[in-house]
Amino acid sequence: MKKLQTELQNTGDFLKLTRENEWSIPEGFSFMVNTTNHRTQVSVLDTGIIIFEPECATDKDIVLSCAVHGNETAPIEICAELVQKLILGELEVSERVLFLFGNPASINISERFVEENMNRLFSGAHAKAASDTGVVDNKERQRAKLLEDSVKDFYLAADESTKSPKRSRYHYDLHTAIRASKNDKFAVYPFRHGQPWKKEQLQFLKQCGISTILLSHSPTTTFSYYSSNEFGADAFTVELGKVRPFGENDMSKFAEVKQTLTQFICGEAIDMAEYNANDFDVFEIYQTINRTEQDFRLNFADDVANFTDFNEGYVLAFDGDKEIKAKQTGEAIVFPNASVAIGQRALLTVIPTVID
Repeated sequence: MKKLQTELQNTGDFLKLTRENEWSIPEGFSFMVNTTNHRTQVSVLDTGIIIFEPECATDKDIVLSCAVHGNETAPIEICAELVQKLILGELEVSERVLFLFGNPASINISERFVEENMNRLFSGAHAKAASDTGVVDNKERQRAKLLEDSVKDFYLAADESTKSPKRSRYHYDLHTAIRASKNDKFAVYPFRHGQPWKKEQLQFLKQCGISTILLSHSPTTTFSYYSSNEFGADAFTVELGKVRPFGENDMSKFAEVKQTLTQFICGEAIDMAEYNANDFDVFEIYQTINRTEQDFRLNFADDVANFTDFNEGYVLAFDGDKEIKAKQTGEAIVFPNASVAIGQRALLTVIPTVID
């Protein structure tokens, strides 16, 4: 274990450590990073799970997660770079930050998942039998439970250690979409259970270069919904471009994301303008289409982009003998995937809306 710690301190390459120990490491370890102004405790809890806790930490508890799907490489590269710079003292963190590399085993095989889509396993879904196979236990389900517990412990530990009633919680779960999007970067805002959509958070996303927002109107089993619903965190599923292999991402497209996240965790001022509805394209979910039959197919080409809209009556998909149609003109598609397991979501349709 001492060898792993020494190598990590010397190189800052947490992604390498994570990939070489894809399901677990023998035991966690901690060390201090000393920079010009700060002393920060770094704690590796398990593979892909690392916490930075500066002695000068203020009132923010921030979770940045990636690789819940292992082939979504741009977010992995962003988080790996931030972690490396923090370990090497090239950045000075000012907030408590938990980084999570969700599914290391799927990173290693360059696939979305190994056995099961992890972003359908949160909020306790990991303990419920899969609708298509009846599976109730596998390594990805165990990993989802570990990620849930890591977020829970991270948030609650801050409450216990600081005794502060005014701490703010955040979780940005970074992804990339399977196919291209008309709106290259967008964010899914989890269901708020009657609480208002926070315009300040939308302005934060705008600083990240994200102006397309998708409002969810029902509970889900995604990671961001878990943090939002269970702990009142300001949480989003953030989609950054299209799935590409390592080394093939144009990282210049994500410069604003990386800069804003860096400013956020380092306690730097972020110059956010007042909310202006005209700055955003806001959508709400209109239809959720689940695959129920073995014979399920989409009725548009694989290169049709997310947020492409269709006319009323257009057949979007066939689920066995059932035709699934657009119910109104301007209804657009998001996250189409005919290969999902039976019982899982194969397509969302969305329509434009406004935030009051």
